[in-house]
Amino acid sequence: MSDSVARPRLALAVAVVAISTSAILVRWSTAPPVVAAFYRVLLTTALLAPLLLARHADALGDLSGRHLLAAGLTGVALAAHFATWFESLSWTSVAASVTLVQSQPIFVVTGAWLLLNERVTGRTVLGVVVAIGGIVVMSLGDLLGGTAVGPRPLYGNALALVGGLMAASYVLAGRSLRQRLPLLPYVTVVYGVAALALLAVVLAQGHPLTGYESREWLLFLGMAVGPGILGHTLVNWSLAHVESSLVSVTLLGEPLGSALLALLLLTEVPSSWTVAGGAVVLAGITLTARSSE
Repeated sequence: MSDSVARPRLALAVAVVAISTSAILVRWSTAPPVVAAFYRVLLTTALLAPLLLARHADALGDLSGRHLLAAGLTGVALAAHFATWFESLSWTSVAASVTLVQSQPIFVVTGAWLLLNERVTGRTVLGVVVAIGGIVVMSLGDLLGGTAVGPRPLYGNALALVGGLMAASYVLAGRSLRQRLPLLPYVTVVYGVAALALLAVVLAQGHPLTGYESREWLLFLGMAVGPGILGHTLVNWSLAHVESSLVSVTLLGEPLGSALLALLLLTEVPSSWTVAGGAVVLAGITLTARSSE
C-alpha cells in the first residue's frame, strides 16, 4: 500500500479513536454540559489560531460578507450540535446518544434533496427508512421492555437526534465556505463563531465560567485536543485524500468505539434494544452515505 493511501487511512483510524473518547470525557466532567461544550470549542479555536495566523493570515482578510454570513450560520449550527448532544449524554446511554447523533448523513441527504435539488436514489430512501426504523426500535424498545439505560432515555435520544440534525445543518451550511477557504481558516472561523454562540447560552443560563477544579480544566483540554484537533481536523484533512464514502463509513466506528469505552471505563452495559436498534441505524446510515456518492 502506497503512502498516499496508507497515511489518510492511518489518519482516519486515529481520528475515529480520538472522536470515540468525546462522550466519555463529557460523562467524566461534572461541569454543566453547555459549559463543557463551550470550553471544548474555545480551546480548540485557541490551539488552531496560532497556526492560522502563521500560515493563512491573508485568507481572513479575503472574507466577504457572504463568507462571514455562511461562517456565522455554520458556527451557530455547530454550537447547537454540541449543546444538544452534550446534554443528551446526561439522560441516555453513551451507545444510544453517539449512535443517534451519527444519524447526520440521513439529514444531510434529505436536506440536499429538499434545499439543493440533489438527486435521491432508491437506495438512499431505503437507507433513510431503515435508519428511522432502528431509531424507533432503540428509543421505544427500552421503554416498553423496562430495560432503559439513563434517567430519561427518550428525552436524551431526542436531544441526540437534534444534535444529529444540527450537525447536518453544519455540513450543509458550510459547503460554500469550505469550497472557497483552506481547511484551517474555515474551521477556525467556524469554531470561533460556535464558541461565541455557546458563550451566550452559558451566560443566559447563569452558569459560572470559572471556579472549576483542575480536573475539569484537564477534561476540557482533552476534549479540544482529542476529539477536536486529532478527531475532526484529521477527518477534514483526510477528505482531500480519500473518497468521502470511505470517510463516512469509517466514522461509523465512533458509536462502536464509544460503546466499548463506556463499557470498560463507565461499566455502562447497553441494553439489548439499544444494541439491536443501533445496529439497524448504522446499517441505514451506511446505505445512505454510500448512495449519496
